[in-house]
Amino acid sequence: MEHVPPPAEELALLDRELARLDARRMQLLTRRAWLLSVLQPPATPPAAPPGRPGPAAFTPSFPSAAPVPPRSAQNVLLTLGGLLLTIAAIAFTLVSWGQMGIGGRSAVLALVTVAALATPAVLLRRGLSSTAESLGALALVLMVLDAYALHRVAAPDTGGLGFASAASAVLAVLWAAYGLALGKLRLPLPMAVVSVQFTLVLWTWAVGAQASVFAGALLLTAALDCAIALRGKGVAVRTTAAVGGCLAGAAGLLVALALSVTAGTPAAAVAPGALLLAGAAVALFGVWRAPKEFAVAGGLSAGLAVVAGVGGVLYAGAAADWSVPVYLLCGLVLLTAVRAPLPRPAGQGVLWASGVVVAGSVLSAAPAVGMTLMGPVSRLTAVWSGVPQGRALGLEGMEWSQLSTAPVILLVVAGLTGAAYRWWAWCVRAAGAVVSPGAAWRGAAGASALVLGWAGLLVLPVSLDAPYAVAVAVQALLVAALLAVTVRAVRLGAGPVASAALVCAVVGAVSAGTLSLAVEPATYGVFGALLVLFGAAAVVTRADAASAARVTRLMQAVSACAAVVCAMVLAGALGASLELATYRAAPLMLVVPTVTVLLGARLRGGPPTLPVELTGAVAGVVAVAMAVPDAPFLALVLALCGVLAAGTAVRAERRPAAGYLAVVLFVLATWVRLSASDVSAPEAYTLPVTLPALVVGVLRRRRDPAASSWTAYGAGLAATLVPSVFAAWADPSWVRPLLLGLAALVITLAGARLRLQALLLLGGAVLAMDALHELAPYVIQVVGALPRWLPPALAGLLLLVVGATYEQRLRDARRVKDALGRMR
Repeated sequence: MEHVPPPAEELALLDRELARLDARRMQLLTRRAWLLSVLQPPATPPAAPPGRPGPAAFTPSFPSAAPVPPRSAQNVLLTLGGLLLTIAAIAFTLVSWGQMGIGGRSAVLALVTVAALATPAVLLRRGLSSTAESLGALALVLMVLDAYALHRVAAPDTGGLGFASAASAVLAVLWAAYGLALGKLRLPLPMAVVSVQFTLVLWTWAVGAQASVFAGALLLTAALDCAIALRGKGVAVRTTAAVGGCLAGAAGLLVALALSVTAGTPAAAVAPGALLLAGAAVALFGVWRAPKEFAVAGGLSAGLAVVAGVGGVLYAGAAADWSVPVYLLCGLVLLTAVRAPLPRPAGQGVLWASGVVVAGSVLSAAPAVGMTLMGPVSRLTAVWSGVPQGRALGLEGMEWSQLSTAPVILLVVAGLTGAAYRWWAWCVRAAGAVVSPGAAWRGAAGASALVLGWAGLLVLPVSLDAPYAVAVAVQALLVAALLAVTVRAVRLGAGPVASAALVCAVVGAVSAGTLSLAVEPATYGVFGALLVLFGAAAVVTRADAASAARVTRLMQAVSACAAVVCAMVLAGALGASLELATYRAAPLMLVVPTVTVLLGARLRGGPPTLPVELTGAVAGVVAVAMAVPDAPFLALVLALCGVLAAGTAVRAERRPAAGYLAVVLFVLATWVRLSASDVSAPEAYTLPVTLPALVVGVLRRRRDPAASSWTAYGAGLAATLVPSVFAAWADPSWVRPLLLGLAALVITLAGARLRLQALLLLGGAVLAMDALHELAPYVIQVVGALPRWLPPALAGLLLLVVGATYEQRLRDARRVKDALGRMR
């Protein structure tokens, strides 16, 4: 017998149907649950007589506001009652105390306190725990008031701080015993922990102990808190002890640190150092079984305390300049804690402490690096003024206390991070019990080693007060070494190291270049060497791994652009050496864009082609700016730039942008030349150019009907119309504006008739400018005759109208845009 449909297909149909039914069932159940949450549950109907059916439905109604839970209301009432009783007891003790005799006072307070202490026990046996908590809190407050009353009556001559210290200890013991006796009360034990915080601190304050004893009292309190946090009963007790321990320990460590830093001799620094080591031991003891976050924080605090304690003793016997290296040495020795038998989170905290010390040491050397880099920049206003006096950085009058030790700090840290980068596998195995660094950490270590090593070698000549020539030579050699490292790292696929080396090379090149500007021969030597170095780096950079292609392109582009900038500086320096005026040196600057145009044609779309050409264009802009003071030279420079742009436009990938730029530059050169020759009738020179250009445009459109009107007619029309507009605005006669307006009107109408965008826009713009020139005097007269409030009012009314019809104006603008876009 054959199944129709086959069993497999029928099984699939059944599965789909069952899935649909399950989905529908879940939808209905969700809807039912929502309806039950909205509607009030039906009231229980009265029992129907036997034989009669009960009601089959109920009348739905919306539920009223949810009532306050009885337990919450009870807690609020009990809290308010206890608070009022506490306030009354305080007022009685402080205000009404003097109106009763000694017997009455003692009897009242004793009776109330005993009653408040005994009542919670009875209430707890009857299950009234909330009421017992409120009366227990009142009893604790009454015990504090009893202590205050005892001091005022029985021991008025006793010092307040000493009595408070003893009272806090007694109250801590009594509250702890009371809390242990009535285990269901949650407040006495945490309050006992709070009370014990003040015992030792108030005692040292009362006896006028030294700061070191005060710090020791804080650390002992923190140690007691740690013990309670580890062995205490209940979460509230342990939490209170942990918070108190953190606060007391931090205060004690800060006091000990201040004493260690201000110690004048190693003997005076021993006691604060011992306190810091004791604080570190307390921190490690407290985090032994703590959660991960607290354990890491405790390890961090312990590590910093050890460094501060040991380093403080060594620092007290060392010179002032070597304070940072001393602490750095202690921080590096702390790395051996990676093999210590500590919990993993605590070990991580200790390693973080070492990292914090190392980072702080590096930051202390950063101002020296900044001075070395910014010193030459401050002398840009004194180019070729001679060798700077004083230190080689060229920034006289500024010193840094850590300048002599900055290279030591930077080079030591660079050597260690470089060793970690080199023997990364061994470091990972050594630190495997504490941390597990990923592959990204190795790249960061390599980049950090390179940056710190470069910074240390950069500051070294300055710290040694080396001669100017040595400082310049060292910075140039550093740039060469960094470029070599960049090329090597790119080939090996070490992206982070290559990027760091490239950034340092560029920054170092700027520093070396600005430093060399103090002396003319140094300028040529340094920038010539930088030109060769960056050019060679751009040529030889290759990547063996496909993953490093992006870094390779970046390296080639940056190196090539840096080489072009160096060539620009050399061209400017050559003009200054020849004692040429600024505008006469502009053609020399054009040598740079000429070379970049030739390189662009040679590279043909390679990665650095576009950056090189853009940097060369910047050199062309600089040449134009240099030629601005002299109009004939400006026209010459503009024409030469036009030639370069036209040569670039020969290449198909650069033709659109470079072609338009060449046309603009040629037209600008013509206008500037005419203006420099005091030509009053520019049409005599521009029309002979415009007419052949329009003929060529007509022939181009016949051969290529798809060609743009801007390509065919734009340059020819602009060559005459734009100079004529400027001449018309300066011509007091009416003949030129009239003829120009008629010509612009004809061109505009022709553009509209033939649907040519260039004719329409150029003719319309010139016609508008010409009309504005003719109407300007009358507009000025009308505006002068109007009240001053009228123009702003009209402007506001116009804005309101435009705003009210904004959508319509937007649609009109889109239609105009579409119409212009359809033109050629």
